[in-house]
Amino acid sequence: MTSARFSAVLAGLWAGVLLCIGVMAAPAAFATLASADAGRFVARVLTQEAYASLALALLLFALERGRSRQAAASGSGSVFSANMVLLLGTLFCTVAGHFAVQPMMAAARAGQGPWSFGALHAVSGGLFALKGLLVLALTWRLSARQAA
Repeated sequence: MTSARFSAVLAGLWAGVLLCIGVMAAPAAFATLASADAGRFVARVLTQEAYASLALALLLFALERGRSRQAAASGSGSVFSANMVLLLGTLFCTVAGHFAVQPMMAAARAGQGPWSFGALHAVSGGLFALKGLLVLALTWRLSARQAA
């Protein structure tokens, strides 16, 4: 399996995981469990997703970096591709959403900090949705490369 095909498969699986969490797992948890239990369950799932997203983004970035260098060496591209920008965006969304906003949400739930839990939850949800769109765009770009 070529590096480009492997990248397309990884990106597609990553997009599927994000969609599954956002569209199925989190809503199902809140529909069937008590609110506090659902919140703990979803928080655990999102923690696992954040670490998986970091690993996938870094792996895909390394693969894309290699392809970008080859393209630049052959004169058919740049060392900094649009796919790398998409991956950097996913890294930003993951780090900001999980490692910055999540701790502030815990503080807001305890009545600390200047922001409300609802506002921080909206920011966190927006970053998760943006990451999903970035991964979908990356998947689209990588799979289009395979079709050509």
